[in-house]
Amino acid sequence: MSSSQCFENPPSLSPTSGAGNVQDLGGLQTYLTGPPHSKLAILLISDVFGYEAPNLRKLADKVAAAGFFVAVPDFFFGDPIIRFDDPQFDRESWRKAHNTDKGYEDAKAIIAALKSKGASAIGAAGFCWGGKVALKLASSTDIKAAVLLHPSRVTEDDINDVKVPIAILGAEKDHVSPPEKMKQFGEKLSVKSEFDSLVKIFPGVAHGWTVRYKVEDELAVRSAEEAHLDMLNWLTKYVK
Repeated sequence: MSSSQCFENPPSLSPTSGAGNVQDLGGLQTYLTGPPHSKLAILLISDVFGYEAPNLRKLADKVAAAGFFVAVPDFFFGDPIIRFDDPQFDRESWRKAHNTDKGYEDAKAIIAALKSKGASAIGAAGFCWGGKVALKLASSTDIKAAVLLHPSRVTEDDINDVKVPIAILGAEKDHVSPPEKMKQFGEKLSVKSEFDSLVKIFPGVAHGWTVRYKVEDELAVRSAEEAHLDMLNWLTKYVK
């Protein structure tokens, strides 16, 4: 998250957006959408702008329409990045307070809560900051599959620890997760024959495009929708 790309095109947050509702789940306020009695659940892990981003909730509703119970938690406990360009805003202290290790612990509590609600198979998808959390989950057998969308701060060690089918969807113009690096990760993953992996680089788009596209930008919307479909296909294939 060292690059300013993590902060470009910030969404206008809306606590009432989406077809679902917000409830406590595993100690976190969580946007829930889809059939609550589904045995198949998906955890969507936001970028630094948090769980009230309308495009993210719209995507959650799209995943829910495929039959999944979808959880989008507030991993930042009411403190998403809102004014990153404010000179008073200290990125480093925000990052320390909301580090991905803590995100991983909170995600495990969400997964336990989903299981107690009756979910027998759970998948996770993470965006930017959330990509790192989803990757940590993929090193356990808590989830059946993971999708990372323009993830940030991913290391080779993280990739070496993966144990479940994983897809990485990256952008051509990405200083945070450059395509060359994503392809290297893909080569590392492809050696592991015990699970499937996919790395796909989307041309002409930048970091964050899958949830921070501008609605009037047709190319960006089309590319985001293609990534959403790839994500959904991956989760549908392995979370069952």
